[in-house]
Amino acid sequence: MELLEQISFNLQNGLDDVVAALTKDAIEKRIPPGEILSDGLIAGMSIVGEKFKNHDIFLPDVLLAARAMNGAMEMLKPLLIKEGIPIRGKVVIGSVKDDLHDIGKNLVAILIKGAGFEVIDLGNDVPAEKFISAAKEENAHVIGMSALLTTTMPVMKKVVDLAKDEGLYGKIRIIVGGAPVSKEYALEIGADAYSYDGANAVETVESFFPVNN
Repeated sequence: MELLEQISFNLQNGLDDVVAALTKDAIEKRIPPGEILSDGLIAGMSIVGEKFKNHDIFLPDVLLAARAMNGAMEMLKPLLIKEGIPIRGKVVIGSVKDDLHDIGKNLVAILIKGAGFEVIDLGNDVPAEKFISAAKEENAHVIGMSALLTTTMPVMKKVVDLAKDEGLYGKIRIIVGGAPVSKEYALEIGADAYSYDGANAVETVESFFPVNN
């Protein structure tokens, strides 16, 4: 099995120590860091995301794979920066104000990061203004919001309205999701998209970017 395939395979199995050792080996063999990232780590996480979507694996398996990827990324990140390899895009994500639920949001963040995007996770109980300020500071391409309570959903509309006030609407894409949220609600408040689970969130974010980005 080729080295990058080994990285992908062991990442899928959540073997973080093995993935770290193989990534170190790949770096020492002067395999370009962009290839290690795309053909090893992202390739592995893509399979993990697909298996999770099809219920072939479960949340603990995804978390183990994410830990393996994060460890390898610590080694790769300085090399990627040095070579000026661009990230696919930046995504600001969080659970809205007065909503303390974050399991679903955390999973979405893991899968989006695993697809090669930089994720700025604001956590839970995030005010509308913080989504906008973080997106501006980070030059983010996407804002993702989660709500598990119907009473907190209006915060999503407030973010959309603030984006309009700040001249960001249409420049930064806005995705909403969570148990009580629907495609109809997303359209009603002017969000760009609604995502019903982590795998769909990745597909939605990817659809915002050119194929060759």
